[in-house]
Amino acid sequence: MTATAFTLFDTPVGTCALVWGENGIVGTALPEASDAATRARVQRRFGALPDAAPPAELQAVIARVQALLHGAPDDLTDIALDLRGVPAFNTRVYAYARGIPPGQTRSYGEVAAALGEAAPMARAVGQALGANPFPIIVPCHRVLAAGSRAGGFSAPGGTRTKLRLLEIEGARLGGTPGLFDR
Repeated sequence: MTATAFTLFDTPVGTCALVWGENGIVGTALPEASDAATRARVQRRFGALPDAAPPAELQAVIARVQALLHGAPDDLTDIALDLRGVPAFNTRVYAYARGIPPGQTRSYGEVAAALGEAAPMARAVGQALGANPFPIIVPCHRVLAAGSRAGGFSAPGGTRTKLRLLEIEGARLGGTPGLFDR
């Protein structure tokens, strides 16, 4: 994956980023505490890139991500990603995660089993999702620990961010009120 530029865009959860290259989308980033921190995270992960206006097809992707984060039921599965350089196991995990509809969840163990891997591979699924360069488009937030527990989340804000994303999508964990229903 070779990134050539990125852009920041506003969403209900904060300022996100989209990173692209000659072969399409190479990454996204969830919000940090400030735009400058989000910009710095992108540049740490993808190199010193210019902040640029995205091409029209990527503006459409941004609009869809924004709509999803406003509660629209879009699974984003048709958005093409540049997966060159992504390990084969991670690619399989990301493909499975992309098939989890908004508002639904799976456990790390369920993902491992669906991929034909033994239950101990649940940890490897978690590691693959923790390395996800495409958060939101590859909805790693929809994969939970056993018993519908949030588990970890490597994005800024940790599990609070994960729970907020699930809340926006209408997911309920264990039939209890959502984090922000209080």
